[in-house]
Amino acid sequence: MLAEDAVLLREGLVGLLERFGHSVPAAVGDGPSLVAAAREHRPDLVVADVRMPPGFRDEGLRAVRELQREQPHLAAVVLSQYVEQTFAEELLESRHGAGTGYLLKDRVGDVEEFVDSLVRVADGGLVVDPEVVRQLLARRRDPLQRITPREREVLGLMAEGRSNAAIARALVVTEAAVAKHIAGILQKLDLPPAPDDHRRVLAVLAYLRG
Repeated sequence: MLAEDAVLLREGLVGLLERFGHSVPAAVGDGPSLVAAAREHRPDLVVADVRMPPGFRDEGLRAVRELQREQPHLAAVVLSQYVEQTFAEELLESRHGAGTGYLLKDRVGDVEEFVDSLVRVADGGLVVDPEVVRQLLARRRDPLQRITPREREVLGLMAEGRSNAAIARALVVTEAAVAKHIAGILQKLDLPPAPDDHRRVLAVLAYLRG
């Protein structure tokens, strides 16, 4: 499902998703309509703009959070024109095992990559725009003193939703080296026992929240 007040962008996103084989049961232009439509259609994924009518403040984010309280496993991607640091933190804090994404509209430069990000979130993954990561880290205190500079690079790429293979390509190292760094990160963060994919998400959240 889509929630975007700009008609051209909304219709463009519908056409894009349908072109890649996805069904869009409803596309709306404000927060209350998103809540009503999601209750009716029970989608796998909601994609919503942060600022929408009637107040153009955080209606999209509030609608997503309301829906996730009702449907805890509902995946959601929030789109924003700018880095809304408080909104990004609220979205990440409210995540309870559901797929979550925070992407910047103006930084979407590849439609296939964008759709792939939506699929990863629908599958339970976490995808955060690198610029959002950078700004969140710029203002937080740093409690992760045991994490090495290389491990920080790996963790930052994990926050972007990249696989081990993609991280290896970006850093020009082997996948085995990436796996070793990730194992070290998980150990240093003292994360509770959980499946590897869930511990990976917990590590990213610890990194972003500081």
